[in-house]
This record gives sequence, C-alpha cells and structure tokens, in this order.
Amino acid sequence: MNLGSMIQTMAGDGRVAARLMAKAATEAKNRALRATAALLRQRRDDICAENEKDLVAAEKAGLTGAKLDRLRITDRVLEEMAAGLEEVAQLPDPVGAVTRMWTRPNGLQVGRMRIPLGVICIIYESRPNVTVDAAGLCLKAGNAVILRGGSEAIHSNGVLTRILQDAFQKGGLPDKAVQLVGSTDRRAVTELLRQEELIDLVIPRGGESLIRFVVEHAKMPVLKHYKGVCHIFVDEDADLDMAETVCMNAKVQRPGVCNAMETLLVHEKVAKAFLPRVARALEAAKVELRGCPHTLAILPHIKAAAPDDWGMEFLDLILAVRVVPDMATAVQHIETYGSQHTEAIITSDYRRAHQFLQLVDSSVVLVNASTRFNDGYQLGLGAEIGISTSKLHAFGPMGVEELTTTKFVVYGNGQIRP
Repeated sequence: MNLGSMIQTMAGDGRVAARLMAKAATEAKNRALRATAALLRQRRDDICAENEKDLVAAEKAGLTGAKLDRLRITDRVLEEMAAGLEEVAQLPDPVGAVTRMWTRPNGLQVGRMRIPLGVICIIYESRPNVTVDAAGLCLKAGNAVILRGGSEAIHSNGVLTRILQDAFQKGGLPDKAVQLVGSTDRRAVTELLRQEELIDLVIPRGGESLIRFVVEHAKMPVLKHYKGVCHIFVDEDADLDMAETVCMNAKVQRPGVCNAMETLLVHEKVAKAFLPRVARALEAAKVELRGCPHTLAILPHIKAAAPDDWGMEFLDLILAVRVVPDMATAVQHIETYGSQHTEAIITSDYRRAHQFLQLVDSSVVLVNASTRFNDGYQLGLGAEIGISTSKLHAFGPMGVEELTTTKFVVYGNGQIRP
C-alpha cells in the first residue's frame, strides 16, 4: 500500500471509530483512561527502552539541550502522563451535556448540547507525552485521533500508542480510535492535510515552521499557536522576594517550553533594587541576559539586546530584559512583541493587577504567579492537547470541553412556523 492509500485508510478507520466513540458510555471511557494509566506504570521498562533508542539516535543526529529534554521520558514525565489520565477520568463527561436552555414566545424550548468534534489529527514534534495527553483527552471528549509525531520520537510514540490501543480494547472501545502514523516520510503530513472529508480538525504542536506549514496546506480547520513569547512585568509595588522567585521559575525551571518567560519587564522605580539581585540568581543558573540601554546602565556587564530579541522565543537559557517607565509602556511592549500566549504581572496593587488582566490580550494572564502555569494539567483540565492562541474556537489550554462543539436541540409540542 502506498503512502497516500495508507493515510486515507487510516482516516477512514478513524471516521468509523469516531461514530462509535460518540456513542460510548462515560464509564467505558473512564475505564479505558484508568487502564492506560495503569499500563503506563506497569510497562515503564518497555517505554524507557524505546525512548532510549530515540535519545541515542537524536544525539547522533546532533540534538542537544532543550531538544533532548523535550524528547526524554523520565519517571516524573511518565507519572505526570499517568496522573493526567486519571484526572481526566474524574472530570465530568462533556458529551451530551446541555449547556443552556431558553423558552421562545411560542413555547419552543431551545438548548445547546455538547457533541464530539469527530476525527482530530495531531501533528507534533519531539514530546512523546503529547501522544498520551492527546489520546486521553480525545477519548474523553468522544473523538477519534490520528497522531503524527516527529521522526525523532518514533519508537517512544509507537510503544505508547500500543499501550493506548490495548487499554481501549480492554475498555470495550475501538482500538482505531487512536492511530499513529508509523511512517517517518514527511509526505505523510501533506497526505493527512488533504483528508478534509474524513478529518475534522488539525492541531499542530511544534516549532513555528511546522505550524505555518500546516496552516498553509490544510484543507480543514486548524487550531494553532505559532510561538510563546511570554513576559513578566515587575511592577513598582511588587514584592521583590516574590518577583525573584517567580522569575526564576518562569525562566529556569524548564526553558525549552512555550510557557517559559522570554522577556522580563521591570518598572524603573524598582529596577535598581531588583535587577542586580535577580541577575545574580539568573546568571548563577547560567542564564544569558540581554538588556535595553536602561538595563545596561544598571547591569553593564550583560549583553546589549538586539532589536530581534524582543520578539524572540529563545526556548533556551536566554532572557531579554527591559526597564519601562510605567505599566502602560509594559502593556504596549507586550502588544508589540507578544504572541498572545502567556503574560504575568508581579504587583501588590489590586487596581493595577485588575487593569493588567483587562488590558493584556493573551490566552492566559496571571497575577503574582509563574508563566509556567499556562498548562492544562496545572489549571485543572487534567491534561491538554495544546495551547491555542487563535480564538476560534478555543483560546488557551485545550482540555476536554474544548474538544467538543455544540449543536442546537429544540423541544416542541406541535408548533408550526406561521
């Protein structure tokens, strides 16, 4: 079977599975989720062995640092995957829920009922945990999913998909509800994007070039975010101990992810007090600082920021730093260089905190907390299938509810239209 025929067959199988998934009982879905979590823990050695194959190949191919970090399945990552599935199992089933009802003057009762989207295709790079997160969320929302991971994670994704299919079968659900494209041929992506009659939605996760390729070639709707240029603004009334702790976490805890801080904005009234102390902490963690002229006047030893640094998603231990005269300038900077992903303010002033929440147009805006919390698991969604920075039909982390849509349902007692 050639590649095009293989992809079309997978999409057709996904369509059949999606019809069955839409009718699946809540308990059957939850049973499959819990079974997957148990199998992930039981088959840890198999998973780690397959992941090691990918890591060895990646190192030979020249991958280093953050790229290897995204690929590696540690015990912590494995437990987070399992715990995320268990949390999804505990969430209310959105399918069939009537979200609103109202009565028309003629007595018709009109409502909106949540229904699955159908067949969802996830195209992603590096992170094998996406395989489990995506499949678990799609399952709970009554969808089928076709997964196309990066070639660098082919062994890891393969073993995880086999575990998912085993658990689905044990739960009485169709194993074709989760499928992995086993080919590493890049043409497979193009073939998937042509299946508009069989695939309802594509969600790309990865670098900006991948996402733009998918948007350009897809024949079906795409939910996307191009990059995460995330900011923290340290206000004049900030608790500086808190600000230092939050900034360190946002930049250093995991620098190679989309919700890591990439630019630090500091109010000029606290810059002289705050910048030296936070610079010492960041530089001790091997962060390279790149500053504006006002920052360089306080930290003359750091590198001058280039114009491109302000809109850069470094995904590394590099941080752009700018001193601003007020919050309005900080907000304007975010509007100019941000990516509508994640922004935070550190302040003790309730009024300015509320104003920042209102003015900043990003998928998640935080007060006195790390940008690293823009994550479905951290926000109580159980897991996430991605973070959307487009506004149709979801904005921010996409959990179970965001993988459904609504249809109108109408109750009548014989009404006819005049």
